This record gives sequence, C-alpha cells and structure tokens, in this order.
Amino acid sequence: MTTMAFALRDSATMTRRSLRHVLRYPVTLVVSVGVPVLLLLLFVGVFGALKAGLGAAAHGSYIDYVMPGIIVMTAGYGSSVTAQAVNRDSTEGIIARFRTMAISPASVLNGYVVSALARTLVSAALVVAVAIGLGFRPTADAGRWLAAVGVTVLLVLALTWLAVPFGLAAKTAEGLSGFILIVQLLPFISSAFVSPAQMSVAVRWLAANQPFSPVIDTLRGLLTGAPSGGSVLAAVLWCAGLALAGYVWARALSRRDLNR
Repeated sequence: MTTMAFALRDSATMTRRSLRHVLRYPVTLVVSVGVPVLLLLLFVGVFGALKAGLGAAAHGSYIDYVMPGIIVMTAGYGSSVTAQAVNRDSTEGIIARFRTMAISPASVLNGYVVSALARTLVSAALVVAVAIGLGFRPTADAGRWLAAVGVTVLLVLALTWLAVPFGLAAKTAEGLSGFILIVQLLPFISSAFVSPAQMSVAVRWLAANQPFSPVIDTLRGLLTGAPSGGSVLAAVLWCAGLALAGYVWARALSRRDLNR
C-alpha cells in the first residue's frame, strides 16, 4: 500500500471517529441547527415584521434577503464546535496519544475537517428546510443550487481549517473565546441583515471589507437572483486564503508538538 493510500485510510478512520462523537452526543448537531433557526425566527419574525410595518420590506422578501446570512452563521457556529472538540482532545492528551501510533500525522487534522464539513452541511440543509417552511422562496435552478453548495463548502473548509489551529493553540477552552466571538458575531456586521449602504460610514467600511459579506452576497445572488457584483471572486479568494492560512498554521503546530 502506498503512502497516499495509508494517509487516506488513516484520515477515513479519524473521520469516522469524529462522526461517531456527533452521533453519541447529538446535542452538538441540535445546537448547530437550533441557534441559526432561533436567529432566523428573531430576524424574520421580529425585525422582519418591524421593517414591513415601516414599509421597508415585506415579510417574504426579507426572509429571502437574510437567509444567506443565516447559512453563513450556521457555518460559523459549526466551526466553533470544531474548535472546542480539537481543544478538548488536545488538552486531554488524546491527540498526543494519536501521535505515538503508526498513523499519518495529517490524518488527525483531516478527520476533524472532513467530519466538520459533513456535520455543518447537514446543519445548513436542515436550516434551509426550516426556512422554506417559514416562507423562504429561492429562485435558483439546479446549477445555481450546486454553485451555492460549492461556495458553502469553501466557507466551511475555510472556517474549519481556522478552527483547528485555534483549538490546538489554546491551553484551555476559555482561550477559544476570541475565535468564537469572531466567527459568531462578525456576520452581524456584514450584509447579512441590512445593506451596508444603510450603515454609518465606519460600520459600512467594516461590513464591506470583511470576509463574510462577499460570501453572503454571492449566496444571495445564487439563491435569489439578487445582484452580487464582483463578490464571487472576492468570496472565493477570502475562503481560499483563510483555508490556506489555517492549514499552514495547523500543520506547523502539529509538527512542533511532534518534535517535542
């Protein structure tokens, strides 16, 4: 068996281990779905009704507007769960134990990423199903849905590869609070719930120059046909750059710990 085949086998084993943890503790999946759904109910049921009362938007059109942001927030919550799982295994010595075994060093990290991708995509699909029940009416055809899934996969991979090194670097679970705050709160200061054109100058600049806005605009354009401008290329570049940075950092931390 070649080195590549061994690495793939070991990665598959680690992926199965992580997925079994999700099945053993289904509350993880419930939280990953429940929080975005509660946010959807908040923004559509409360703020959407307020905007409609002010004549700014109808309930139906507002849920179409906010849904891409909810998908992005689902990915953010999924990455925070991954960071906590990596940190727990790291601080409890489980990852160190894996390094003493005759397995591919990268397989442990790959297992976290692949299982997180599967878990988050399932969560996003469930959130979309709930949104459709609440009145979300996407206009995308099969090709645009496939492209939207592709963009979501890129975002999940980017956030997950960032979550892994944060989980490895933090000495305690409390050390993850900075990362969790960023991935869970930064989407609020984006184009998720209101157009940046309606924001104050300083907030508008932040909303326009952070990674979540182009991803949200791209998903909105794909799912509802709204103009996305030049956000597609920006979304892909942001996701690719963040994923690469997280991967390089994670491998560096892994090699450092292996050489201790």
